[in-house]
Amino acid sequence: MEASRSLLLQMAGELGHRGPETVGLFRDYRFGMAHTRLSIIDIDCGAQPMCNEDRSIWVIQNGEIYNFLELRKELEGLGHRFKTRSDTEVIVHAYEEWGSDCLSRLNGEFAFAAFDRRSRKLFLARDRFGIRPLFISATGGDFTFASEAKAILRHPAAERQIDPYSLVETFTIWSPLPDKSAFPGIRELPAGHYMEVGPDGPQAPICWWRMEFDSEPGTRREPIEELAEELRDLLAEATRIRLQADVPVALYLSGGLDSSAVSAFAQRFQTAPMEAFSLAFEDQRFDESAFQDEMARSLGVNLNRIIVSDLEVAEVFPEVIRLAEKPMLRTSPGPLLLLSRFTRQSGYKVVLTGEGSDELLGGYQIFQEAAVRRFWARQPDSSLRPRLLGRLYPYLSRDLNSGGGFMAAFFRQGLEDVDDPLYSHRPRFRTSSRNVRFLSTEVREAVREIGEPEERLIESLPEAFSGFGPLGKAQYVEISTFLSGFLLSSQGDRMLMGNSVEGRFPFLDVNVAKFAGSLPERYRLNGITEKYLLRRAMRGYLPESINSRPKRPYRAPILRPFFSAESPDYVSALLSEDNIAKSGLFNDAAVALLVRKARAYAETGMSESDEMALVGILSTMLLKHQFVESPDLAPEATPDLEVVSGVTVLGV
Repeated sequence: MEASRSLLLQMAGELGHRGPETVGLFRDYRFGMAHTRLSIIDIDCGAQPMCNEDRSIWVIQNGEIYNFLELRKELEGLGHRFKTRSDTEVIVHAYEEWGSDCLSRLNGEFAFAAFDRRSRKLFLARDRFGIRPLFISATGGDFTFASEAKAILRHPAAERQIDPYSLVETFTIWSPLPDKSAFPGIRELPAGHYMEVGPDGPQAPICWWRMEFDSEPGTRREPIEELAEELRDLLAEATRIRLQADVPVALYLSGGLDSSAVSAFAQRFQTAPMEAFSLAFEDQRFDESAFQDEMARSLGVNLNRIIVSDLEVAEVFPEVIRLAEKPMLRTSPGPLLLLSRFTRQSGYKVVLTGEGSDELLGGYQIFQEAAVRRFWARQPDSSLRPRLLGRLYPYLSRDLNSGGGFMAAFFRQGLEDVDDPLYSHRPRFRTSSRNVRFLSTEVREAVREIGEPEERLIESLPEAFSGFGPLGKAQYVEISTFLSGFLLSSQGDRMLMGNSVEGRFPFLDVNVAKFAGSLPERYRLNGITEKYLLRRAMRGYLPESINSRPKRPYRAPILRPFFSAESPDYVSALLSEDNIAKSGLFNDAAVALLVRKARAYAETGMSESDEMALVGILSTMLLKHQFVESPDLAPEATPDLEVVSGVTVLGV
């Protein structure tokens, strides 16, 4: 039986936002693949799928290979002939020459599929940090793969249900681990993994790269100024190669250290002022406009800004969930979807951003918090050491035994369990896992035999993890959960590609990552000074007010968007007691109480845990409505290039 042309074009139709410019279709008996293209490099000749000289290897790619010019030169020296200037064609010949070993040579942000017509073998691979998505499924006797789950759901045997375990995992560790998704039977190829699918079926994914952190004191012994200079050079080069494009490249400028550093390096390589895009809020509690303005003036870039209202946060939320395809505990992706829309409407489809710096260079409060708790654990009866928490959380009372007593008790839990692999993240997981109580008894019982999310997370940690230092362990867990599962997907790729905009991330360059992992921990987190080496590296290159500015987590409003007089009707409809009860996913009495509380405290706010629960419940109800109850199916795509059994039968 031949691969279904109609099914492939239905799947491509669901991914039109990722590649609105051309559609390529390949079929070879039982195998088929379709590609939707966002044209960035070699616009005229870069249509996919691409093949080698004898048309035996066929490749489609989502993403970019930034060292493709160097690899092309090497491959030409080995006798390979090229027909285009595309980076995707480099993958074709690199895979032909080196097989799976080609992956270690690629510096990029990619997910690709290579089909060998001779061996009837499919090869799938994903970049080191999982920047580009890749979902897989064994469905109805077929193996399917796609950049987004919604394409796989078009298979007639796909199960349009919400996987209960994805809810438990999201409500505990913020997102499902890669072997799960929001939908039964669909999972992700993990970051830094590849897999092969042959005539006998799929093989287990194989890890080809993972982030590693040297144990203390680390391998680097150079003076700090030499290391700062090396970091500057690496970031400058990582930024330079990410400016390669046959279309204009813009910047995302938040006003924080990371995006400011990327913007500063990017502007150095340009002769004219670059265009920068920023996000502001009508709610001043979330606004960073003053820092954006200062940085734009300092760099001489042209700043373009949108100001997002509470109502817009609520109005865009259904589209956020349709694109993210999973429940979430924050509203922060919504404004970023509006920002990418503004960016694309302004004529740009490539942006550089600062993601990855906090994870690699020690920038989050969770790292500082863990360091304080470890310091406190050495003298658990000390009344002075826990006061350091007040420097991280100014709202804590100076006397932690009075006004801050509750928080002191919270952070004391598990204080002396310093060998716990999840020591750094237990406080966060305790906060979020309180929301599991809102799930129905049926959901919680359905997942018991799979295992608790935190225990599954521990089981997924590599053997090398035990050799990392305390900070390295915390960073690895953060990369494995929050970065891969939320920041780069729900808040990153999906919100960018929802408007056909490609994000590029210099801090996640492989050379920057290897350097960061080799540093002594004190150069990442010095006491409780986060991103210590990066601040030293950027001293004199950025305004001091930006360079010394404490990390401010990006957040967006939650309660007021959903519980005001102007809030969209879908909020009250989906959160009604009848709908919650019919869903079978939640404890309807507990949810009703939470909703009443949210209405009462819409202006003043609730606890972080309650607000996360509210977003989690609403996003799940949207997910169920959009993908299970009333899916809005995309029309079939129309191919611009069609290849059948290695022969092009239609082309433009």
